[in-house]
Amino acid sequence: MPVHPIESRYGSDELRRVFSEENKVAKMLEVEAALVRALSEVFDFVPEEAADEVERVVEEITGDEEELRRFVERVKEIEAEIKHDVMALVKALSERCEVGGDYVHLGATSNDVIDTAHALVLREALSIIYRRLHRLAEVLAEKAEEYADLPMVGRTHGQHAVPTTLGMKFAIWAREVVRHLKRLRECANRVLVGQLSGAVGTMAALGEKGPEVQRRVMELLNLRPVTVSNQVIQRDRYAELIALLALIGSTLDKIGREIRNLQRTEIREVEEPFDPEKQVGSSTMPHKRNPIRSERVCSLARVLRSNVQIALENVPLEHERDLTNSASERVILPEQFLLLDEMLRLTIHNLEGLRVYEENIRENLRLTKGLNMAEALMVELVKRGIGRQEAHELVRRLAMRAWEEGRDFAEVVKEEERVRELFGEEELDEVLDPEKYLGVAPDLAREAAEKTRRDLEEIDREMKEVLGVGAG
Repeated sequence: MPVHPIESRYGSDELRRVFSEENKVAKMLEVEAALVRALSEVFDFVPEEAADEVERVVEEITGDEEELRRFVERVKEIEAEIKHDVMALVKALSERCEVGGDYVHLGATSNDVIDTAHALVLREALSIIYRRLHRLAEVLAEKAEEYADLPMVGRTHGQHAVPTTLGMKFAIWAREVVRHLKRLRECANRVLVGQLSGAVGTMAALGEKGPEVQRRVMELLNLRPVTVSNQVIQRDRYAELIALLALIGSTLDKIGREIRNLQRTEIREVEEPFDPEKQVGSSTMPHKRNPIRSERVCSLARVLRSNVQIALENVPLEHERDLTNSASERVILPEQFLLLDEMLRLTIHNLEGLRVYEENIRENLRLTKGLNMAEALMVELVKRGIGRQEAHELVRRLAMRAWEEGRDFAEVVKEEERVRELFGEEELDEVLDPEKYLGVAPDLAREAAEKTRRDLEEIDREMKEVLGVGAG
């Protein structure tokens, strides 16, 4: 029976398999097999047939789901007796090997296997997150281009500001996601490392050939070896990863919050996908069309940010290591990935099916009866010889009068003699037209979309080297 929501409710089955107990054990077995192979290549006393046998047995176990499940159960049986999870795996593997069993885990400590296996698991998990994030950037670039010219009111402090375009919103988000992709590429280089350094990192059990064994193990696993470590790979790497996933989640939080706000009944400029044929918005109010996916994104972002504190606490382990990081990492690593996976899938779904109500957008643009064009008038007054500060005060007075009297800004402005002296009526109407005060917003949105596409191509080439797979 599932207890934690990531077991059944949040995240994809694809990513759940990556963090499954079976996959973790499979990765640990791969590390053990690579170690015996490296030992056979470096030391004469480890026969080649031992490495061949261990590799064959590991392939038999990991190549069949049912066989892997049986092996996991055997590990649990042994662990129940000896109270040590890694040694239980070592014993379970060794008992299936006539020759190779004598060399399984030789020269290694538990976290050599655990942390190196973590890197293999994280590589698979990062590949999935990378693919989702790449798709999100593509969707945002498409939307930035599609709505580059659609004028809408900008809002600061929750109040109407000067006009912008809907495409600008998507462009800003697209560039933020590209930055996350670059951060992910850099972080992956620091996280996807392994070690085979022994009890406290000195490689004493392997002697002078320890570095050679570690290097060869990592070559076989397609990982980079650490430069130096103690009993564990240092947890600043994991803290950076957890923080990055939370940072990505905060961007999704921002997107979700904007959709939620713009979907408010009295605004209704956009709306996340809703199936009017079957979807239920409320158990008691049949008319409701709630932004539940965006709300879920915003809710889960809070968990991601809270996990950063735990990851930071795991950095200062005592001496050559203690065990205080272990239990919490079993929780926060799969949780961070699966919750972000859920958030990415929801956000992509919302954006791909986003409904845009252009009529409402244009209506809201004029909701303040032209007050949001005060800046435009001020700038034009300066161009015609009035000092900037004087122009600001003049327009401010006119805007406050229009506000208090509930009148159109243009109507009040046209009553001002100094303004009439400088503008003809049609000329003033053009100055106060919000759809003509967009600056270079359309160009910026299109340029951002195009740059995003170019960046995605470059990032994908680099990520194929880091992860072994691209976005396709």
